Amino acid sequence: MSKFVRPEFSLKTLTDNSYKSIEEGAYDVETYNLHMHDPISLKKRIVTCIHAPLITEIKFASPSKGRIIDNTKIDVIRLASTLVTTGSIGLSVVTQPYLFYGSIKYLAMIRKAVNVPLLMKDVIVSEMQMDAAKRVGSDCVLLIKSVFDQDLAEGSMEKFVEYASKKALQVIIEVHSEREFEEVLNFSESYRNNLIGINNRNLNDLKIDIHTTERLLRNHDKTKNIVISESGITTAKEIQFLKKAGADAFLIGTSIMESDDIASQVRRLYFSL
Repeated sequence: MSKFVRPEFSLKTLTDNSYKSIEEGAYDVETYNLHMHDPISLKKRIVTCIHAPLITEIKFASPSKGRIIDNTKIDVIRLASTLVTTGSIGLSVVTQPYLFYGSIKYLAMIRKAVNVPLLMKDVIVSEMQMDAAKRVGSDCVLLIKSVFDQDLAEGSMEKFVEYASKKALQVIIEVHSEREFEEVLNFSESYRNNLIGINNRNLNDLKIDIHTTERLLRNHDKTKNIVISESGITTAKEIQFLKKAGADAFLIGTSIMESDDIASQVRRLYFSL
């Protein structure tokens, strides 16, 4: 088997891929058999969970790992149902085609099969993507703060948060550094008591350090915001460490997708608290 060679990577690579996907019609959902539902609050599911609030992620590849699992051989509905029945309080569905082999079609299919909050996980640069997220049944979207800080989106973060709110979509604002975390904490009174994702992956070199979550929470008061630790979480001990550090929930993708026994892995992590 040939060794995976990591492609040249930058945040602009990701946003360029998003614009390319938009131009190619990846978010055109008018022909889908859509499933209307009342919004399901991810925030509420997190704060009411009696064990470890797991948001498990369905993704088939990543820039750092290459292909994780062959999406052409996976029953995504069965996979989503397994994740939910074994402990996931929400599902993150990667919808970016390039580098991740995602599709918004997967999210539309999963929406009809499960009754948990769905996060559309993508590199969002346009309101069109949020329109598509809403139409296929997403409850939440993720906005990467670095994208807006580098003016790589079609508008400001404030504009996108407001637009999502009008669509009744909850928002996770993802940060990677102390500066970003501090700025989001001071973002606005209207955003307080909401969802912040701390990504343990360094976007410059793609390396992971789960102590990133611990460091940011040690140095800054999260107030009433709900903090989700993302990336690099593989064991029950790591969840216990992150919970002690102040994380409220845990977004886990690769380690579960790579598992030989996904159901057992989810149960193990869910009952770690």
